[in-house]
Amino acid sequence: MIGYVPPGRGDPAASAVPALQVSQIAKTFGGARALKGIDFTVSAGEVHGLLGQNGSGKSTFVKIMSGFHAPDPGGSISVYGRQLDLPMKAGAFRDYRMAFVHQHLGLVPSLSVLENLRVASITARKSRIDWRAERVAAQQALDRFGIQLDLDARTGAISQIERALLAIVRASDDLRATGSDHGGGILILDEPTPFLPREGVDRLFELVRRVAAQGDSVIFISHDIDEVREITDRATILRDGLVSGSLVTREASHDDFVEGIIGRRITRTTSTRPDVTSLEPRAIVTNISEPGISVEEITVAKGEILGLSGLIGSGYEKVPYIVFGATATSSGTLVLDDEKIDLATSTPKRSVKRNIALLPADRPKASGIASLSVAENMLILDLKKFMGRFGLKRAEIARRATELAHEYEVRPNDVSLKLGSLSGGNAQKVLLAKWLIREPKLLMLDEPTQGVDVGTRQQVFQVIRKAASEGAAVICASSDFEQLADLCTRVLVFARGRVVRELVGDDITKDHIAEACYGHSQHN
Repeated sequence: MIGYVPPGRGDPAASAVPALQVSQIAKTFGGARALKGIDFTVSAGEVHGLLGQNGSGKSTFVKIMSGFHAPDPGGSISVYGRQLDLPMKAGAFRDYRMAFVHQHLGLVPSLSVLENLRVASITARKSRIDWRAERVAAQQALDRFGIQLDLDARTGAISQIERALLAIVRASDDLRATGSDHGGGILILDEPTPFLPREGVDRLFELVRRVAAQGDSVIFISHDIDEVREITDRATILRDGLVSGSLVTREASHDDFVEGIIGRRITRTTSTRPDVTSLEPRAIVTNISEPGISVEEITVAKGEILGLSGLIGSGYEKVPYIVFGATATSSGTLVLDDEKIDLATSTPKRSVKRNIALLPADRPKASGIASLSVAENMLILDLKKFMGRFGLKRAEIARRATELAHEYEVRPNDVSLKLGSLSGGNAQKVLLAKWLIREPKLLMLDEPTQGVDVGTRQQVFQVIRKAASEGAAVICASSDFEQLADLCTRVLVFARGRVVRELVGDDITKDHIAEACYGHSQHN
């Protein structure tokens, strides 16, 4: 495999004192070994990718680094030659010039940008806070990276990308505050991009490059192979709790990464693309007219998977939420089979009764309930079926949920676990099961494989194709052109709130979709 380096051979970091040296780190939970003794290095000033399927051990490793988990005895971790005192005490990672930015950023929405950025300094003070000095320090931190933010703005009111940039600047500033003679710092970014638009990812990557240029190392953890290939110098791949190998990014292809992650090459399959004119229309959406979106007509047939795409802000992503009633509209009509529905009066509750399903992109906030069990999330819409004389028949709920977890390959198959404890891909399978057991007439998906590893992605595709084959009309809104090319029977491209192009047949390729999106934007 081009660029594929088995552990311990040809490692360009091995010739110098590495920023991070991980040796034989293992972790056992009960009788299960989540990590089986991993070894890898990160060079000074390097952006280093860390990839693997859900359950490969990435999250466990990060929690060991942060002091949340204690590793099994016998392993070691050093930062610029300094041995970490394992198990790490909570917060002790700061003493070794490490900082973490997790997917949900760790910011307090009700505080100002200034307060979030300087929280470590503010909480450490035992005397009166010098707000003037804190403001100067905060502005200097932003200026160092060329980031413009209103220090007095409430953090919850700024955009998602601005919050992500704020979190990274804060983490980098924390590294500077704990400077030492032992070298640079290590910034660990744990899935920072899934909820960002493409232009947001570009801005974040520019900031990551500046952090590395200042001498700090960055560990970039992601499911998105294309993003890893774009931003990293090297990558370590975990599989089943072991390091399956490492890749020099510039020498490796997308398929090299896939093979390292799942242990084999994936043969991509595409949906059968029938002549849609011969299919029976199931859902017709007409006359939506709102700021940022104007839809004359969108038709989707039984058994069809219709893709909606465009550049971020082009309006395509609003369609599923308006049709479901989750986003208010003053106009628009949905004809579903023989029923005519006024979208201005539609609500999610009414949509559910009409057998309309929506799987939002934002799993933690809008799709599932992290604090409830897998069983409760799967069957929450159908609990009336499990009511008995003395309340819910919990044994029947658990039995049915276990059957569904097996059918949808949810791992681990323990339906008593909280949804929030599952990996992103397995949580997505639970939420798909919640809707698909109801056999929806219209299934709408917003970025269905966002934050999902490459192996689970194919499983999700299979589930969606099965729903279509059983008669559902499927609408998939996505900015992932490759996903649309693999999955869809037609693709509608939006620009400035309108459908500007329809792709069918052989025109449904990643490149053609990209050309339609970017090409039209350049001419409008």
